[in-house]
Amino acid sequence: MAEEGIDAAYFDDPAFDSEAARQAVSFLRHLGVEHGLSPNTTRAYAIDLRTYLDWASRTGADPLAVDHRQFRRYLAEQNAAGYTAKTVARRLSAVRSFFGYLNERGVVDCNPAAAAASPKIPKDLPRKTSDADIARLLDVCDLDDPVGLRDRTFLELLFASGARISEVAGLKTGDVDFASATVRLFGKGSKERIVPLYRLALELVARYLEQARPKLMGKSRTDALFVSVRGRAMSADSLRKAFKKRAAQAGLDPALHPHDLRHAFATDLVEGGADLRSVQEMLGHASLSTTQIYTHLSLEHMKDVYMRAHPRS
Repeated sequence: MAEEGIDAAYFDDPAFDSEAARQAVSFLRHLGVEHGLSPNTTRAYAIDLRTYLDWASRTGADPLAVDHRQFRRYLAEQNAAGYTAKTVARRLSAVRSFFGYLNERGVVDCNPAAAAASPKIPKDLPRKTSDADIARLLDVCDLDDPVGLRDRTFLELLFASGARISEVAGLKTGDVDFASATVRLFGKGSKERIVPLYRLALELVARYLEQARPKLMGKSRTDALFVSVRGRAMSADSLRKAFKKRAAQAGLDPALHPHDLRHAFATDLVEGGADLRSVQEMLGHASLSTTQIYTHLSLEHMKDVYMRAHPRS
């Protein structure tokens, strides 16, 4: 296929049925344009659909006309290959969504993945990063250096807002409202939410905008909040690299990830007495059940509240 667009290259292979590949690219464009999914999310769908089409090509199956029995063989092959339950469930979901899209448009009249049961995925509790480790991470940045001030500011924003790294990468200079002490974030599906910021975070953003960003920008022009030493908007990958660099300088666990600050943000709020609905709104979770996982991390806090509040404790 010579078609340009969202991840079309994943299907640019003569071994694949051209109609299936064309429909896959159309589906990815639908996810990106009509549903507003991020490039990273559509890329994940592309990889999973490529795996399915690769299996169909290898086994001689028509990827748009497999039946339920054939599809179960596809899933069985995934399990036999040693893929985790999470990976198999994701690939199942991608194919199910793809056929749902084809059904809606009358391309096919069946969905072989509809009746397939998703494998049970064990729920891993997010780890709670200690306050001491977060302090070490933040304090390692030199505030007199433009790059150091930039990194400290974006790290502080991660912890202050509970934002995803992709959401911080998407911030514009006008998204921080100093008058209302809030930041505007655009989460999954381009859903907008407003999150409060504490005073120190606001002060760092103001100092960064005044002292560091102009030096990093040079003659470049962009409204991105965080920019590289060449004045270009920093991507999520660039911010992750900066995070890893600062974590290493602080002597922290190499496995520490930007998302750990999001977990710390949520856990601290729950332990501090914030109601789950408010935490859900600040995190941008579509479902309250996703937010409830943080109550497990607060068990010791709840025990303390119980012992202090119950009349017979």
